[in-house]
Amino acid sequence: MHYVTTDDNTRLFYKDWGTGRPVILMSGWPLSSDSWDDQAMDIAAAGFRVIAYDRRGFGRSSQPWSGYDYDSLSDDLAAVIKHTEARDATLVGFSMGGGEVARYMSRHQGASVVQAALIASVVPYMMKTEDNPEGTEPAVFEEMTEGMKKDRANFFASFARDFYGDGMLTHPVSEEVLDWTRGMALQASLRSTLECAKSFATTDFRKDLPSFKVPTLIIHGTADKTVPIDASARAAAQAIAGSTLIEYEDAAHGLFATHKERLSADLIAFLRSI
Repeated sequence: MHYVTTDDNTRLFYKDWGTGRPVILMSGWPLSSDSWDDQAMDIAAAGFRVIAYDRRGFGRSSQPWSGYDYDSLSDDLAAVIKHTEARDATLVGFSMGGGEVARYMSRHQGASVVQAALIASVVPYMMKTEDNPEGTEPAVFEEMTEGMKKDRANFFASFARDFYGDGMLTHPVSEEVLDWTRGMALQASLRSTLECAKSFATTDFRKDLPSFKVPTLIIHGTADKTVPIDASARAAAQAIAGSTLIEYEDAAHGLFATHKERLSADLIAFLRSI
C-alpha cells in the first residue's frame, strides 16, 4: 500500500495506476478515493498515470484531530505531488475536492499543474450571505451537523439518496451503490466528517479563482441538490478566465456513478486537449 507522510506526520493513502502524464483525483465529502475507481481505470487505460488519495481523516488515511481547513488540505495535496514527483499534472476535484484544487492554485501558485477540473464542485462559495445570495442557507448546514451528531449512519443513508438523485420515480443507482456510499462515509472519523463539512460550507474561494492560469474544465449537474449549480459551477465559470462549463441536464451530484461513462469520456477528451 502507498502512503505519503505529511509535515504533521499524517499518513495519506494513495493509489498510483497506469503510466503517462499524471492526473490527480480528489474525492468528495464524505468519501474516499474508491469513489473514483471507474474514472481512474478509464483514464489509466487511456494512457495516463492516475493518482487518487484519501483525504486526511477519511478512507485508509490517518485520522488526526486537526488539519481539516483548506490551507492544510491544500498542503496535503502539495505533499502528494512532491512525493509522487507528479509533473505537468492535471488536478481533478469532485465536490469538496474542488476546494483543494482552488486553494492549491492560490496557496501553492499551481506548481506542477497544467490543467484543472472542477466536478460538481463547492467552488466558489457555498454559504448564503448578502454578497452571495445564491448560496445555501446556514440553517441547512446546522441541520446536517445535528443529524450527524445524533445518528451518523442514519444521516448518511438519507444523504446518499439526495446525493444520487434517488427518489420515488428515479433510481439512477442501485441500492448496493447507496450501501457502498454509506460504507465509505462511515470509514471516516466523526471529527474529520464534521470539521470537513464546516470547511466546505464556510470557506470562500472567490479570491482563489484568479489563480487559475491553466485550462479549466467545470462539470456540474443541473439538478444537483447537494451543491446547487447557480452558486457553484455557473459562478465559477464566470470567474475563471477561459474555463469551459459542461452542464449535465437533470443530473444530481454523484456524477462519478450516475454518469460514469460520460464523465470519463469528458475528462479524457479534456486531458487530450493539450
